[in-house]
Amino acid sequence: MLVFSRTMGYRHASIEAGIAAIRKLGEENGFKVFASENPERLDEAFLKTLSAVVFLNTTGDILNAYQQADLERFIQAGGGWVGIHAAADTEYDWPWYNRLAGAYFKSHPKIQAAELKVSDKNHPATAHLPDGWERTDEWYNYRSIQPGMNVLISLDESSYEGGENGAEHPWAWYRDFDGGRAFYTGGGHTDESFSDPAFLQHILGGIEYAIGDNRLDYSKIRTQRVPDETRFVQTIFAQNLDEPMELDIFDDGRIIFVERKGAVKLFDQASGELRTLATFAVNSKLEDGLEGVAIDPQYNENHWVYFFYSPPGPEPKQHVSRFIFKDDSLHLASEQVIMEVPVQREECCHSAGCLEFGPDGLLYISVGDNTNPFASDGYAPIDERPGRSAWDAQRSSGNTNDLRGKILRIKVEADGSYSIPEGNLFPKGTPNTRPEIYVMGLRNPFRLSVDSKRNWLFWGDVGPDAGKDGELRGPKGYDALNLATKPGFYGWPYFRGHHTYNDYNFAAQKSGPLFNPENPINDSPNNTGLKELPPYQKSLVWYSYDKSKEFPWVGVGGKNPMAGPVYYSDQYEGAAKFPEYFDGKVIFYEWMRHWMFVVRMDSLGQFDGADPFMPSTQFSRPMDMVFGKDGNLYMLEYGNAWFAKNPDARLSKIEYIRGNRTPIAKIMADKNIGAAPLTVSFSGRESVDFDKDRLQYEWVFTEEKVQSTAANPVFTFEKPGIYQVKLKVSDPSGRSHTAGYEIQVGNEPPVVAWELEGNQTFYWTGSPVQYAVQVSDREDGNTVSGTLPSEKIKVTFDYLPQGEDITVIAQGHLANLEAAAANKGQTLIAQSDCKNCHAIDQKVNGPSYAEIATRYRGQPKVRNVLVAKVIKGGNGNWGETVMSAHPQLSEADAGTIVDYILSLGDPAAEKVREYLPLKGVANFNMPETDTKGEGKYVFMASYTDNGQGKINPITAQKQIILKHPRLQAEHFDMKSDAITDNGEVLGNIFHNEWFGYQDIDLSGIQQIDMRVNRRDLNIGGKVEVRLDAPDGEMIAEGEVPAGVAQGEDVTIPLLLKAVSGKHAVYFVFRNNTNATAFITEVNWVLFRQDSGKEL
Repeated sequence: MLVFSRTMGYRHASIEAGIAAIRKLGEENGFKVFASENPERLDEAFLKTLSAVVFLNTTGDILNAYQQADLERFIQAGGGWVGIHAAADTEYDWPWYNRLAGAYFKSHPKIQAAELKVSDKNHPATAHLPDGWERTDEWYNYRSIQPGMNVLISLDESSYEGGENGAEHPWAWYRDFDGGRAFYTGGGHTDESFSDPAFLQHILGGIEYAIGDNRLDYSKIRTQRVPDETRFVQTIFAQNLDEPMELDIFDDGRIIFVERKGAVKLFDQASGELRTLATFAVNSKLEDGLEGVAIDPQYNENHWVYFFYSPPGPEPKQHVSRFIFKDDSLHLASEQVIMEVPVQREECCHSAGCLEFGPDGLLYISVGDNTNPFASDGYAPIDERPGRSAWDAQRSSGNTNDLRGKILRIKVEADGSYSIPEGNLFPKGTPNTRPEIYVMGLRNPFRLSVDSKRNWLFWGDVGPDAGKDGELRGPKGYDALNLATKPGFYGWPYFRGHHTYNDYNFAAQKSGPLFNPENPINDSPNNTGLKELPPYQKSLVWYSYDKSKEFPWVGVGGKNPMAGPVYYSDQYEGAAKFPEYFDGKVIFYEWMRHWMFVVRMDSLGQFDGADPFMPSTQFSRPMDMVFGKDGNLYMLEYGNAWFAKNPDARLSKIEYIRGNRTPIAKIMADKNIGAAPLTVSFSGRESVDFDKDRLQYEWVFTEEKVQSTAANPVFTFEKPGIYQVKLKVSDPSGRSHTAGYEIQVGNEPPVVAWELEGNQTFYWTGSPVQYAVQVSDREDGNTVSGTLPSEKIKVTFDYLPQGEDITVIAQGHLANLEAAAANKGQTLIAQSDCKNCHAIDQKVNGPSYAEIATRYRGQPKVRNVLVAKVIKGGNGNWGETVMSAHPQLSEADAGTIVDYILSLGDPAAEKVREYLPLKGVANFNMPETDTKGEGKYVFMASYTDNGQGKINPITAQKQIILKHPRLQAEHFDMKSDAITDNGEVLGNIFHNEWFGYQDIDLSGIQQIDMRVNRRDLNIGGKVEVRLDAPDGEMIAEGEVPAGVAQGEDVTIPLLLKAVSGKHAVYFVFRNNTNATAFITEVNWVLFRQDSGKEL
């Protein structure tokens, strides 16, 4: 038997006494006891040698995904489990463990005597006990109490203070569970417990029950072992993509994907070629553009490929269209518009635009709420004032007669029309409804997937931005992973994350009652549908910026959930297909947090756990993924910067390697773009072989032959061009893996730099700062010498009231990024003979560019006709004038010229925001509505150069974000394991515990105020402020007062030594006289300037 006592939270001083006592019980009763805190002991090889496992006062998250699966398998094989006291304070993000343990810890009062009621003496753990058992211990209150437990002993809450479970307060229980046996006792906090004969006999009885007949049968297990992460290999096919959005894969392995600004691209795995099939003319303002792509399930017979895109022109709408893709060509003239979705384009945000076919051939279409989220304080946008419909999601998501804020489900017919399948939310013919709606009440359902066996619909829905619950407004911003097993209403804008919003009156600025989740009412004047909506359907997983109580495994930070595919191994054929462990599970991924999890559900579709997938791999905003016919996972990554072409925007494949593992090639380089000649230092040392085999390196730089076999070569690219560098690594068995890396030679990236007066982390209201922006570009000039025109540099200063969503601010620079295409178009025209026949606003031999733009405005299909004419020449459209051919131009360059010409005179294109000068003064005037200091000021500067030859214009962008000097304690960047976060304060703070923040500029900071809660259980102590580590240089200390019976909040002033520059700042708590008692709870810290200005 194993006694396991690992702690990742509070550590009970009685653990050692408990281990000694259980060892003695083993010696006296004939069972061998192993004691360990090493989680690697929870490995299947060792577990197979045991009869039972005792969790002795364990706390926190103590097992990884591999160990959790192995413990599940041990119990399913007939093993036993015993939980003592704080075993209920363990593994809160593992639903199976909740069922095993029977309940989770909720709270406890002080240690005191209490009366226990023994209700079942027909068990070895209670046969020796009296009906009433009085003892002194720490008495837990429990939550998530599971049904089906056999309660042996309960607490009499009338015999002590602080009970919260009522008349039926369980304290010790047992049950047969999942093939094995589980026993739990709430005693064991104190050392004295483990010298009490009655309590020891109680534990012994529980152990004997758990051991049972002492036989394991692993043929009965159902849980699959978690595959070793090192057996998954990611191969990069392409990088430097420009806002990749969605992909799909043909049966022959070719991959089609789209980029938001209009490009449709095809990657051929056999040849390694990436090419642009076509470039749609799209409206790419705000979040619109070419959003989605899906291959028809019957493609091999009909050759249809579907797209979701935003056509340009005066009519604001989205199109779902299909085109013939045949003979390696996308036939744009074959377009059939399946559906039009009317939208508004005056205000941001939320387009969505995902397309997926279900197993029954039905097409699912996600559409965002098309509502401005930035004038509702991060809560529900339900502004019913006249002229404010774009700020009211009741007219879209909450409207049964509108296609926005929905996932639609239709059957596309052979002629390009569509019909309504049975089982949508509203039967066809229902007044004031759209029968296309399958689920409604969505905000921004950005990625969806359909279970190919159960026909379940999964999607990620991006939530609002409020960082905290609002008094009389509603919940903080929750994002969600949703699962629909049937049609329904998923809440927006009335409900979110299992919480309810108030009916807020924007005109009166007053809150009304909470909306009713059983009977939601949409009485907005902007609603054209039903007033009474279907009942609210709750989410599968929901979380906000801070630590989630329900799903702590999601972490903290920005949020943007997406639903990936559901896997079934029997549907795939490849040798490197994913293993059976993934069967029936959905891949859940996070765009902002860069991770993926494998989520499992029970037979009813309820959440049943999540395991991290490839947690050691650094993904860069995973954007879309799909399993190919070979069982490999194909993925797009968006890259780091918003609305930009990113070096780390990639197309890749992830495969599973059985047997001898394929080595993984990885290329590192000190630069990937620059002027010729360009010398690059490469490194292959990050390549790895998990079988520890010695690797051979083969590098290809500019030729189709090996040019270096060094691990870390240096190579000089002499001529301008775009080079696909390849590194092949091989092990002695011949297994190999190749990585690619694009190097662009011929254009040195511009450099943008900010000079900001004063502190670089915080702002203070009423304290203006001076700023200056400098830009230098090797080819174009610089601002210092005046050779770079200042009007080409975009400088903005904006206030972000909530959260991390900088969409609108970044869109302020999108005009600059779109201007890059215009710059490139102008450059290409200047380098060609176009000026011999055309001018911008004057007729020469041919029409002016303005005349061409006027004639073809609002005709999106004409773009490709004009591109062909630029390349091939032609006549007849403008009289007798013959247009010369330009065969030297690529299709992409000709498209850039045409885009520039068609943009001339476009009112939307000419609506450009005013930018700031390169030097000036910024004033911080925090809005009165931001009473909690949750907003941020964002300085952003960008410059797009002119490009050089084949190298497109490069945009350099630099931003500085200044935040309010009051930081909520729960927004920490790092903390010690024991400290707990309830979303409002940090607690469970003992001697030597700490929390802190990264990258804090202490320049000019003279004092830090810490707000703490004096609760009656807190004994007080000291707090130290240290730099860069919990044991780093101490720059301040202060006394933490002890708690008082009635409780109160107090502020501790901490006077700092003079420090400058950015540091990690740690707050370390001490109480040398009592290391096991609570010191305090922390609400917030405030960084104060020497001027004394706090806000």
